[in-house]
Amino acid sequence: MSTRKLVIAAVLAGSSQSEAARRYGVSQGWVSRLMARYQAEGEAAFEPRSRRPHTTPAATPPAVVELILGLRKRLTEQGLDAGADTIVWHLTHHHGITISRATVHRILTREGTITPEPRKRPRSSYIRFAADQPNETWQSDFTHYRLTHPGGAPGHDVEIITWLDDHSRYVLHATAHRRVTAPIVLTTFKQACEQHGYPASVLTDNGMVYTVRYAGGRGGRNHLETELRRLHIVQKNGRPNHPTTQGKVERFQQTMKKWLTAQPHQPATITQLQTLIDQFVDEYNHRRPHRSLPHLSLIHI
Repeated sequence: MSTRKLVIAAVLAGSSQSEAARRYGVSQGWVSRLMARYQAEGEAAFEPRSRRPHTTPAATPPAVVELILGLRKRLTEQGLDAGADTIVWHLTHHHGITISRATVHRILTREGTITPEPRKRPRSSYIRFAADQPNETWQSDFTHYRLTHPGGAPGHDVEIITWLDDHSRYVLHATAHRRVTAPIVLTTFKQACEQHGYPASVLTDNGMVYTVRYAGGRGGRNHLETELRRLHIVQKNGRPNHPTTQGKVERFQQTMKKWLTAQPHQPATITQLQTLIDQFVDEYNHRRPHRSLPHLSLIHI
C-alpha cells in the first residue's frame, strides 16, 4: 500500500495529521496538502500528480516545430544533409529564427526522425588537419557510380574524379569518366589549375593513377608524378590502409553520391551524370552550409 493511502487511512481513523506525519516519516505540511486534495478529489489523491508545469512559455512554438520537421523532410528527400546544425543554419538564414542546435536535436529525436546509431569514437580522439590557406593543399580521389538504363535496369559502372581544396572544402573539379586513368588524372589536374591556380601540394591515396611508388619494380613516375615534379609541387600520399587521411574529399564524395541517388531521374549516360554533378557542385560550393567550417556559413572563392 502506498504512503498516501496509509496516511489518509490513519487520519480518517482518528490520528492527528502530526501523528500520521511522524509515523510515516513525512512532513506535516505534506500531510495537510494531501488531506486537502483528498477532500477535493477523493480517491484521485491516492495517485501522484504530474509535475509538468501548467504552462511552458519557453517551449518551442508549434509553428517552429512544424517548420523544423518540414525542413528535415525536404532536405532528406533532396539527398542533402538534414542534421540539426544544417537545420539551424536554414532557420537563421532563410526564416529569421534563432534556435539552438540542442533544441532542434531534441525535437527531431522526440518526433522519431532520428535513427539511433552505435556510439562513435569521440571527435577528440581524431587528429584533425586542415591547410591554413587556399591552394596550400588539394585532395583528390575517385569513386564509382552506376548509370541506369531508361527502363530502370542497372547500367554501366562509371567513375567520378574530384579535386578539392583542403582549406575551404571548395570543389575545384569533379567529372565523370568511363574509367579514371593516369592520363585523365593529369588532365583533370591541369584543368583545375587553369581555373584556380597551382597548389603548393597535393594529397591523394596510393592508387596507381596517382603514384607508382608502391607498385614495386625499378621505380619511375606516372603522368601526375612527372608533372608535379616539373612544377615543384609537393606530392603527399596517405599510408596504405589509411583512407581517412583523404577524409575531406571522401566525405564530399559520400555527400555527392547520396544526393545523386536521391534524384528522381537517374542518369543513363555519362553526359547526363555530368549535368547532375555540375548542379550538385554549384549547390555544394555556393549555397549549402558547411558543418566543418564553423565560421563560414557559405563558401565563396
